[in-house]
Amino acid sequence: MVISDKTLSPFAAPSESRSSLRQALPQILAVCVKNVLLLGFGMTLGFPTILIPSLSGSDPTESISLGQEAISWIGSINLICVPVGCLLSGAATQPIGRKRAMQLVNIPFLTAWLLFYFSNDVWQIFLALCITGVTGGLLEAPTLTYVAEITVPSLRGILSSTAGVAVIFGLLTQFLLGTFLKWRTVALVSAVVPVTSFILLFFVPESPYWLIIKNRPEDARKCIAWLRGWTTVEEIEPEYNELSKQISASVKEKPTFVEKLKMFTKKNFYWPFSVVAFAFFMSQFSGTTPLQIYAVKIFASLRSPIDEYYATVAMGVAEVLGCILSTCCVHYTGKRVMNFFSLISCGLCFLTAGVYAYVNNVNHLELFGTVAASEGDDTSWVPTVVLVLAAFCTHTGIKLLPWMLIGEVYSNQTRASGSGFSGAVSYIFGFISIKIFLTLVDNITLPGTFWFYTGICFIGTIVLYFILPETEGKTLFDITEHFAGNSKLSNKVTRIKDMKKGEVNNAYVPNEETRL
Repeated sequence: MVISDKTLSPFAAPSESRSSLRQALPQILAVCVKNVLLLGFGMTLGFPTILIPSLSGSDPTESISLGQEAISWIGSINLICVPVGCLLSGAATQPIGRKRAMQLVNIPFLTAWLLFYFSNDVWQIFLALCITGVTGGLLEAPTLTYVAEITVPSLRGILSSTAGVAVIFGLLTQFLLGTFLKWRTVALVSAVVPVTSFILLFFVPESPYWLIIKNRPEDARKCIAWLRGWTTVEEIEPEYNELSKQISASVKEKPTFVEKLKMFTKKNFYWPFSVVAFAFFMSQFSGTTPLQIYAVKIFASLRSPIDEYYATVAMGVAEVLGCILSTCCVHYTGKRVMNFFSLISCGLCFLTAGVYAYVNNVNHLELFGTVAASEGDDTSWVPTVVLVLAAFCTHTGIKLLPWMLIGEVYSNQTRASGSGFSGAVSYIFGFISIKIFLTLVDNITLPGTFWFYTGICFIGTIVLYFILPETEGKTLFDITEHFAGNSKLSNKVTRIKDMKKGEVNNAYVPNEETRL
């Protein structure tokens, strides 16, 4: 770390004189810098949308032309490769730290963009797609654990939810660039993002958690002081001492390889992993994941009264708005309420769309060509509106919930690896949900598929009601103790206004066990 005492001293001030904004601003800035990396990842996810029409033979000036089978892989090979990076993410993050890991993953992203730009053969396109997929998986553990370990409980939920906004904004950025620029130029412009991310990460601190584990106490103190409002190391000494005690209590000595494996068989890993995995299942099988991929054909088959491409753009905007609403509200409502609203609303939307499709005998997708809306058919707005609403509702809760949970629910020893494993589960479920969508439509029709998603949403709401604790505003220690079975979290949201006057909202609060 390069944050010196001299650097801190000009900003030093007693905690009573520091405003809430000043105490929160360093954490907000650090998370925003991290989000530049996620913005770049979102751009890699949106890039195949630009590639597919450009490489399908419609552009006579393009030297690379792909057949239908190869085109189908462009949209999926990235997604398939992400879990590979996720599984390696935790092991790669722990030795070098969260900050340095985030910096290093920018290098393969830059390599992929340049490979896209200079490519003159098909294999180079697919290699670049594979690189972006694996690298996207590698960033899961450092980005998720970094936010959890630098933020105070009152800010953790809202700052964690900004990750989804960054990724989706990256997708929309690519759609906009692709409207005005050729795909090679888009690749060259996109290469600016990893360079920017790499540079900006020099100006934010490392995770205090990781620094203490690596026996770097002075650096950890300076990082905490920076993150708590650019204050002095003396002022944050109680928080540092408490964090050190908690980490010492959980990490007695460096574990052997066998002991590391045993960590993943303990309750404090498999219980939170099961909750996160189920949340990811709900996220991917609530219906909007395949809706994103087949949106144009779905809107066309349901006779959307507006152009199906405009309807797809409207859905993308709705997703961004849903993420923003979630970011603004999660601190006040908590994750449970946002999640339940998300699933129930999404279920009702798919129920309505299924009824419309059934009544109008829309049983299958029009895979070739489009279907014009019937003139004077006022009800044709119904499926368009409810499917756009479904996209909005899922992104207010269930699409973001598991990503928020990842950084909170795992113990210090398994947080990095657990984040990688959980991310891999998400993309595997996403791949499966997309691959089986057409099979579902062929076998149980389009209305039946919509009702299938409705049932998933309603059943998932009931299951999560019983297994999902409210983590908003809780300390990492309290959350991990809950999943270890040593205590039980209440479902009440802890807010700043609930705190007693003069109480400091540290990320790590004392508990009876660590006082001993």
